[in-house]
Amino acid sequence: MVATKPKISFEECRRKRLEENKKRMEALNLPQLSQSLRNSSSPNSTPMKQSKPRTVEKQMVVVRRSSRVANMPAPVYREVVVDRVAVPRRIYKRRDPINLVYASAEAREYAIEKAEQLQSTLEPHYPTLVKSMLPSHVSGCFWLGLPVHFCKTSLPKNDGVMTLVNEDGKEFPTIYLARKTGLSGGWKGFSVAHELTDGDAVVFQLIKPTAMKVYIVRADGFDKSEEP
Repeated sequence: MVATKPKISFEECRRKRLEENKKRMEALNLPQLSQSLRNSSSPNSTPMKQSKPRTVEKQMVVVRRSSRVANMPAPVYREVVVDRVAVPRRIYKRRDPINLVYASAEAREYAIEKAEQLQSTLEPHYPTLVKSMLPSHVSGCFWLGLPVHFCKTSLPKNDGVMTLVNEDGKEFPTIYLARKTGLSGGWKGFSVAHELTDGDAVVFQLIKPTAMKVYIVRADGFDKSEEP
């Protein structure tokens, strides 16, 4: 038979653990260290002095100025209300698109047909093209775009002045934009001077590298009585 160990009560275990801890503390000399720390702390020690807030004294200092302006009055920096100067804008009189007369399809076709007939009578040695006028060509922005193929093969490669010569020989300088393939500044003056309107057909004949002869066929020449 195996002999059973007698059970030890909780209080007995606790007493033994306290005695073991006490022996360990005495071996480490902890009680003497604790007592020496208590004796070293003085009860009459003065508390740490609190530092007073630092005050900054403000003084008026004379600004150092150059000897050249030392005798001149000091500048005064303050807001000054300045009246805006109205710059007059250039006013351009342009044709009102609302009052523009729009051509019928028949009148437009009539003008194009007559312009092509006129084109066939011109000297073939000079490049030509027929352009039917649209509202944007004769009002508003007054921009005249030209066929890309005609510009690439016949007109200058760079921007420059293109002179338009009417049937009476009068010249009208315009600005030709090579990258945009069209006429910009100056085209408005030509259009207004010749009272171009929607549906008119214009024949351009390149007579010089920077000059074109212009022939105009009016859309209002169409007679409805000629319709079949």
